[in-house]
Amino acid sequence: MWADVVVGPAEFKEHPLRHATKVAAVVAAAALGLAACGSSTPETPAGTAAAGSTSAAAGKKLVVGIAYGVGGRGDQSFNASAAAGLDKAKADLGIEYKEATQVNGESEAATEERLQQFVDAGATHVIGVGFAYAKAIGAVAKANPDVKFAIIDDASADSAGPNVAQLTFAEEQGSFLVGAAAALKSKTNQVGFVGGVATDLIKKFEAGYIAGAKAANPSITVKSQYLSQPPDFSGFNDPAKGKTAAEGLYQGGADVVYHAAGGSGSGVFTAAKAAGALAIGVDSDQALTATPDVRDVILTSMIKKVDVAVYGFLKAGSEGKDITGNKVFDLKAGGVDYATTGGKVDDIKTKLDEYKAKIISGEITVPTAP
Repeated sequence: MWADVVVGPAEFKEHPLRHATKVAAVVAAAALGLAACGSSTPETPAGTAAAGSTSAAAGKKLVVGIAYGVGGRGDQSFNASAAAGLDKAKADLGIEYKEATQVNGESEAATEERLQQFVDAGATHVIGVGFAYAKAIGAVAKANPDVKFAIIDDASADSAGPNVAQLTFAEEQGSFLVGAAAALKSKTNQVGFVGGVATDLIKKFEAGYIAGAKAANPSITVKSQYLSQPPDFSGFNDPAKGKTAAEGLYQGGADVVYHAAGGSGSGVFTAAKAAGALAIGVDSDQALTATPDVRDVILTSMIKKVDVAVYGFLKAGSEGKDITGNKVFDLKAGGVDYATTGGKVDDIKTKLDEYKAKIISGEITVPTAP
């Protein structure tokens, strides 16, 4: 029986394939765990339950290994949302699971080893949270065709395989809605954006935010700051950097700042509190998950329902209908949205819902790059 514990490399014997991989490739940048990262492709057809694919755990408890990005389940954001889906699967489906978390700066070989450890310990289903797991998922899934894999935020060829579900999101659509909210609430005619790392994925958040703000107020100014550049992914788990960046935006005239920076977002909230300004959360409804002392500064959050994706993958597996291919969670599918906790957007909800309906209908097409 698996206990609900965090696992580390020392608990497992090394798989021969992993030894060869360690010798062959050490790519630190690709191995980093991202708090909200990937390369989603909304144009890719949604994934389906694989025809004739029956989970090895059908009719039994699933044995699940989940590998978080840097920051782990306690980041109050991206990883925390994945963990919520896992916890629901345990409660509803009776799964057993183990967890592990990436270490900032680790090699690609170490990332692969983490996934292989789950397989060696008997996992039937393995989940990588974040696009930094793309190459590792691809390699380990190929080496273990009887195990089912899922990756959050990647739809690239690196992770693709007949036993892999690529679970991606239309982050730009949800970000459009919170951008509109920011513009409608701004009193200074200037809003800001803090991105954790300048990757294509985080630029989707920025692009949607800018588009939404400009739709609501064409004259508004939007200023952006990134905390780090690849291959430095520390921007996803550095609250001090988040605080400094947000302070600069507030001091420069912004009165609402949206972050897509994972664990660094707590620093943005701290800066908002000190400035007497507003902030916008990401991934989870952060007016519920942030520390109580800063919740009152959170205008809304762009909810990215990673929990729904994780739970759906595991529920399908428990029914012997494993998901494979790319499944996109957009506004129409209920995969992204804006939060109303705290009541700060109640007076503009009708307008936000109008934008939402226009995006779903196709009347508004949201850009994916700034």
